[in-house]
Amino acid sequence: MARRIPATIISGFLGAGKTTLIRHVIENAKGKRLAFLINEFGDLGIDRDMLLGCGLEGCTDDDIMELANGCICCTVADDFLPTMEKLLDRPEKPDHIVIETSGLALPKPLVKAFNWPEIKAQVTVDGVVTVVDAKALADGRFADDEDAVQQQREADEALDHDNPLEEVFDDQLFCADIVVLNKMDLLDAAEADKVEAELKERLRPGVHLVRSHQAGVDPEVLMGLEKSAEDDLDSRPSHHDGADDHDHDDFHSFVLNLASVEDPVALEMTLKSLIEHFDILRIKGFLDRPGLPRREVLQAAGPRVQRYFDRPWGAGENRRSELVVIGLHTIDEAAIRAHLADWSVAEAAE
Repeated sequence: MARRIPATIISGFLGAGKTTLIRHVIENAKGKRLAFLINEFGDLGIDRDMLLGCGLEGCTDDDIMELANGCICCTVADDFLPTMEKLLDRPEKPDHIVIETSGLALPKPLVKAFNWPEIKAQVTVDGVVTVVDAKALADGRFADDEDAVQQQREADEALDHDNPLEEVFDDQLFCADIVVLNKMDLLDAAEADKVEAELKERLRPGVHLVRSHQAGVDPEVLMGLEKSAEDDLDSRPSHHDGADDHDHDDFHSFVLNLASVEDPVALEMTLKSLIEHFDILRIKGFLDRPGLPRREVLQAAGPRVQRYFDRPWGAGENRRSELVVIGLHTIDEAAIRAHLADWSVAEAAE
């Protein structure tokens, strides 16, 4: 039987550092012919565009393919399989396939898809890597206050206290072969040890945990695991095992189209205020800075906002400012748009 192409699935909650990890993989490919499938929650493909703007050899249109318009774990038949077939039909097949899932995706349905006959004969899941935001975990972002929940239950036993963030986070951990505990530089030594100890208690036996800063993990640590995860589904539990389907009605995303941004510091301060007030989970996108030749990237995960220039605007390219906002389904989109009216937010399709 011909050697099957190994595939690495990179999972992790919104803002954990998956795209940064993939960029590090590209930088350290060491001659390997890699192909990347990038999936995002929402309609605007930001992560692929960020990788193509990195200026690195290997960031080409042909090698970085996008699966937008939803979550890969929900659109396996419609989107993932045709894209994989297109990739495998190339005259020169890749040495390794790297798949970045949406921050709200459950890895297990995707792993199951590798048992489809069209895929299984040519590709195997070498391993599942889950990236974790250590600071967010230390801040309790993925877990409920147990005492507060108990008080709610005692007050009204009929209330549904499921935490959609924690369910997604758990499923990503339960499916992992390696967990990259990222952003450890944001914690002191005691916090780092505490977070690592608590995380280890949630992992399956034999799952390796790697500390990192800026997702700087050697690709040789992440690849070559030879786990054949598609043959090991029973040992990877999920909150959604037995469910007929899976959707993301708990979450909502929308696109903000802004005018050119003269004062990015003022915009950043406004976004930080909105993140806190409206409990926004993730913001990411690009800013057009008038008079400057380069595009500015803006990212926010929880209360932390980051800006940097990535590449020059192309000749004739439509310079624009676009941000994707992701939150729980209760997020007040209209109020957020109203608060950003000073930046001439245009209506955009969801």
